[in-house]
Amino acid sequence: MKSAYSPYQTDTFSYSFNSKNRSAPSGYSPKPACANLGPMTATPSPGPLHFYFDFISPFGYFASLRIEDLAARHGRTVQWHAMLLGVSVLKVMGLKPLLDTPLKGDYIRRDARRYMRRHGIVLQRDLDDPVMGPRAAGRAFHYVQHHHPALAAPLARVLYQAYWAEGQDLSTADAISALALPEGLDGAWLRAGIASDEAGSLLRSAVDASLKAGIFGSPTVVVDGEPFWGVENFGLMEEWLAQGGW
Repeated sequence: MKSAYSPYQTDTFSYSFNSKNRSAPSGYSPKPACANLGPMTATPSPGPLHFYFDFISPFGYFASLRIEDLAARHGRTVQWHAMLLGVSVLKVMGLKPLLDTPLKGDYIRRDARRYMRRHGIVLQRDLDDPVMGPRAAGRAFHYVQHHHPALAAPLARVLYQAYWAEGQDLSTADAISALALPEGLDGAWLRAGIASDEAGSLLRSAVDASLKAGIFGSPTVVVDGEPFWGVENFGLMEEWLAQGGW
């Protein structure tokens, strides 16, 4: 993959993950699991599926088209989490981009095209086209998630559609704010938000949290603490949800 921008550049991204530094919050005191049980109540609703993705990931896009319906079939909701492959792949794992990896890159191209034929997906962006800088999209997502949580997933779908299905470059705040945004989002407000220090901090915190959760690839879905990496594992994940794990 040749591009003036490398999605794995991390020179301006602060990375501070330390897997050995997981001390409890100040003032925290562990309590027995049954300490505050009151009268017996109905079984609580199952937790959400945690869907981790990067906007530059075609397989993340494929997963975004299915994750909500999959969750609904099992009485679940979805919590969307934008992450950065550039941090997890380069800085943490020390690997090359998949498409730049000898032998494996050719397989990934074949796998993606096979998936698209199987599911009737047409892209206006080739897998080998120049890759956009993903930070503006990540900043937009987390800024909206912080201020208007209900609009974060709809925004993510708009961004994915524009980038992969329409072939638009979303590497700038101007490009993102010019899209047909979900109802309730103002373009000027979002453009200013993307450029803000707050958005940068929110993105950094989210990426750090994804690493602490053990997330390295897009898409990854975590079901009650059990991670499933790759859209090809959606069938296995459905079995897990139907059977309650094993």
